[in-house]
Amino acid sequence: MTSFYPLLFILLLISPASNADNALPVVKANSVLMKQIKVIAIGKGQVHDSLRLPARVDLDQQRVARIGATVTGRITEIQAVLGQEVRKGEQLAILNSTELGMAQSAYLKTSSQVNLRQLAVNRAKRLLASDVIAAAELQERESMLNEADVDLRTATDQLRVFGMSDSDLSRLSREKKIHSFLPITASIQGTIVERNVTVGQVVQPADALFTVADLSHVWVVAELPEQQAGWAHKGDEALVTIAALPGEELSGRLIYVDDMVDPQTRTVTVRMALPNPQRVFKPNMLATLLIRKQGVQELVLPDSAVLRVNDGDHVFVQTAPEEFQLRPVQLGIRYGNVRRVLGGLKQGEKVVVEGGFHLNSERQRKELE
Repeated sequence: MTSFYPLLFILLLISPASNADNALPVVKANSVLMKQIKVIAIGKGQVHDSLRLPARVDLDQQRVARIGATVTGRITEIQAVLGQEVRKGEQLAILNSTELGMAQSAYLKTSSQVNLRQLAVNRAKRLLASDVIAAAELQERESMLNEADVDLRTATDQLRVFGMSDSDLSRLSREKKIHSFLPITASIQGTIVERNVTVGQVVQPADALFTVADLSHVWVVAELPEQQAGWAHKGDEALVTIAALPGEELSGRLIYVDDMVDPQTRTVTVRMALPNPQRVFKPNMLATLLIRKQGVQELVLPDSAVLRVNDGDHVFVQTAPEEFQLRPVQLGIRYGNVRRVLGGLKQGEKVVVEGGFHLNSERQRKELE
């Protein structure tokens, strides 16, 4: 007797499970309903794991120049305006600098000293050849010439740092006239996206007066949560949609995944490059970045086959030519118009992909009778 009850208990547990499929609702379709139904055999398809992130359009920082003055001075004239297209070398503003005038004065003085000491060396060489002076005198004058040369190179380098070109230096040497006005020019071709200067303003070399950006290329930037930091890698396929441009989906690859986590937001920055020849993508536009992994073959189900019944995913499976069984299924996330099958279906089973709503209505009508 003691061994009978456990065996009976096991049989009671097994019996309902063996008839579980028979308990699922079955709908018999008539000829009219069959014309509204489309059935396919499910199989494997290419599935890409993906991660969707909120993003924004940003300037391509490799195509941005922040332009300032090379010397302290006062802005006397501004030619450039916000949004203007400029060429490399184009004049944006003019700066009047007493510091520049003093540097030019020092250059002219050292240049004059070099010329005088060069004449003294040449004269000493002639006198030495006539045994009028000793060799030590010539060496002393040559040493003074070398010192003047060093001072001239220092003054020349200072003027170059201040923004004077070789042609400007040649003009200064030829005309011997101090010109304290210095043009501020664009260092790259692009669009002026920032202007932080007004006429009469005194500026320092550390001040960014203009920002010029090449908008023919932009970045799409997103923040990847720290918990998923190992999920994305440089070169991963990415898709981007812009909120202001619905219906457009642009593909590319990640060009950058930060190696550090931002301690404030606990996120990792990722970027995708986006060509923008028509300037339709504007910095700070809101976007969505979808990062996709390399595809794998998985059992998939068309999204049109899925019905929500009692807060669960169900499909109608064809069990006979005119009979359909409503079966619960376990599905993964959506990939385009298909979903990965995690449980409830096997490869080759025939499911209803069109007309499932009509079958479900027929099932509900039968249950009410």
